Amino acid sequence: MEETISERPQEPLWTTRADGRVHLRVHPICPQPPYTVHQMFHEALDKYRDLNALGFKRQGVWEHISYSQYYLLARRTAKGFLKLGLERAHSVAILGFNSPEWFFSAVGTVFAGGIVTGIYTTSSPEACQYVAHDSCANIIVVDTQKQLEKILKIWKNLPHLKAVVTYREAPARKMARVYTMDEVMGLGDELPEETLDAVISAQQPNQCCVLIYTSGTTGSPKGVMLSQDNITWTARHGSQAGGIQAAEVQQEVVVSYLPLSHIAAQIYDLWTGIQWGAHICFAEPDALQGSLVNTLREVEPTSHLGVPRVWEKIMERIQEVGAGSGFLWRKMLLWAMSVTLEQNVTCPSSDLKSFKARLADYLVLAKVRQALGFARCRKNFYGAAPLTTETQQFFLGLNIHLYGGYGLSETSGPHFISSLSNYRPGSSGKAVPGCLMKLVNEDAEGVGEICLWGRNVFMGYLNMEDKTTEAIDAEGWLHTGDTGRLDEDGFLFITGRLKEIIITAGGENVPPVPIEDAVKMELPIISNAMLIGDQRKFLSMLLTLKCTLDPDACHTTDHLTEQAVEFCRRVGSSATTVSEIVGRRDEAVYRAIEEGIQRVNRKAAAQPYHIQKWAILQKDFSVAGGELGPTLKLRRRIVLDKYKDVIDSFYQEQKK
Repeated sequence: MEETISERPQEPLWTTRADGRVHLRVHPICPQPPYTVHQMFHEALDKYRDLNALGFKRQGVWEHISYSQYYLLARRTAKGFLKLGLERAHSVAILGFNSPEWFFSAVGTVFAGGIVTGIYTTSSPEACQYVAHDSCANIIVVDTQKQLEKILKIWKNLPHLKAVVTYREAPARKMARVYTMDEVMGLGDELPEETLDAVISAQQPNQCCVLIYTSGTTGSPKGVMLSQDNITWTARHGSQAGGIQAAEVQQEVVVSYLPLSHIAAQIYDLWTGIQWGAHICFAEPDALQGSLVNTLREVEPTSHLGVPRVWEKIMERIQEVGAGSGFLWRKMLLWAMSVTLEQNVTCPSSDLKSFKARLADYLVLAKVRQALGFARCRKNFYGAAPLTTETQQFFLGLNIHLYGGYGLSETSGPHFISSLSNYRPGSSGKAVPGCLMKLVNEDAEGVGEICLWGRNVFMGYLNMEDKTTEAIDAEGWLHTGDTGRLDEDGFLFITGRLKEIIITAGGENVPPVPIEDAVKMELPIISNAMLIGDQRKFLSMLLTLKCTLDPDACHTTDHLTEQAVEFCRRVGSSATTVSEIVGRRDEAVYRAIEEGIQRVNRKAAAQPYHIQKWAILQKDFSVAGGELGPTLKLRRRIVLDKYKDVIDSFYQEQKK
C-alpha cells in the first residue's frame, strides 16, 4: 500500500502558497471523485431546499432560514465581497461569535474564490493583526463594536485590507470602508449573477479555501491550508463514520457554540451541516458562561460536540444541583447512576438492558437528560483534548455515551472517530474509512508516533516551508507529534505528545496526562493538575481548585464549587473560598490532598513517576488568564512561564 502512496504525482503533495495547487490523494481506499464546496452545496440544495438550515434567536424568539434562502444569502454575500475588492486566494477574516452571518460570510468567501479565515474572538489586536496580515485579508468581518475597535487599531498595518463588515452591532458612527452586512448584500445585488458563476466554475477541488490558525502554543500560529477537497471529503466521510444521518433519513439538529475558527466546530457545524442538510441552531454568545444548557433545552439537539472542559462543566453543574436536592432524590440519582454505569461497563454494546437498568432510566435518568436538553441526543462527541475517566464514567452513569475522536487542524478534523457501532471506552475510535495511519519508532509496549495519510490531510502551512517539510514527509505522511498505540481491533489510544513528554534529569520518559488524570480522579476538589519535571531531578505538580465562573468576565472567581465545598466538609474543613485554603494553608485540605497524591504515587509504575512536591495556585486556569487556549486546552508553556517562581521554589530547596 505504501508503494502506491509514494508514486510520484504530477503536482506536489504540498504547497505553502495561498494560490498553490496540490496533488489530491485519490487512492484505491478513498477513490471518490473530488468536488468543490459549491458542488456540495448545490447537491444539498436539490435535496433539502425547503428544510430549515439555520436557526437563531432574535428578541427571544427562534427564527429559521431554509436551505434555498441560505444559498441565496451566501451568493449575495459572495457578490458583495467581490464588489468590495476580494481577490482570488486572498482571505476574508471573520472575528465574531457563531451566527448565520458567520456562515454566509464563510460560504460566500469560498464562492467568491477567497479563503475563509476564522479569528478567535478572544484574540488581542496584535494576534488579529498577525492572522490578517499573514493571510493577506482583503476583508474582515466583525460582530461587535468591541471587535471593530481591535481592527481600527491595527488597520494601518494591514496593507491588503480594503473593507470591514459588521453584523451583530452596527458601527457607532459612519466610517469610510466600514459596512454593515446588509449594505454588503445590497452592493452584491449590483453585480450580475453571471460574474459570480464564472468565478465559481473556475474553481478546482485542489485549491485552498479555508485557513485554520493553530493556537500557537509554540512560536507563531501556523496557517493550516485546507483545500476544497479536504473540506468536502471530510464533511462527507468523517461525519458518516460518526453516524451522522442525512436529512432524508432523519434531520440532525445541532447547537453551534464552539469557536468556528477551530477545525472541530467548523467542519462539524458548518461544512457537515451543508453536506447532510442538518438544522444548525446558534447559541448565545455567553454560551460557555452558562446559557448553553438553556439553548440545549430549547433546541433538543440530536447530535452534540463538546470539548472535554464543556462536558466537565455540565458534570459539575449536575453535581451541584444534586448536592442541593432533597435526600430522597439524591439517593435515587446515585442508585440509578450506579446501576446504569455497571450495565454500560459490563455490556457496553448490548441493547438488552436489565429490568433494573430500564427502571432506573425511566424513573430518574430520562428526566435528568431532558433537563440537560439531551432527551433526543444519540450522538455525543468530544475532541480537542483527552477526557478524564471520571467524566467518561459519570456520563455513562447517565446513559450518555461520549464518543471520542482524534484528528488535527492538519487533518481537517477527524481521522479517527468513535460511534455507536465503534466504541471502546478511553479510545479515540477507529480510523475513518479511507484514512490510513501508521506508528513509527514503536517501543516495546507498541507505542509510537502517530503518522496519518488521506484525503483529509492538509495542503501545507501558509508561507512556512520549513514547518511544512517538518510535518509532511516525502511520501506525504503527516507526522503528528502525538504518541499512541492501536489495540488488536484497530482502536487508537492516545498516550501523549512527543513535545509534552517530560524527560527527567535521570532520562526517564514520563507522559504527564495519565498522572494528571489520576490526581483529578483521586481528588474531586482539583480542577487542573499540571505535572512539572522536564530536565529536573524529580516530578512536581501545580494544582488549581474547582471554582465558580464569573459569567460577565469569563474568568473563575475565588468561590469554590458545591462539589469542592462538599470535599472540604468531608475532610473536616469549613472553607468556601480558595483564599481561605491557600491563605491560611488549611491543614485539613492540604493533608487530604497530600494523602490523595500519595495514593496516586503508590499506583505509579516506578519511583521516577512519583510526585514529590506540589502547590495550590490562588486562581484556577482560564482563557482570560492565558493558561487555557480558545478550546480550553492547557497551554503548558504559558503556565511554565507564568508560575516560574512557584516551580523554581520546588527545586531550589533541594540545592541547599
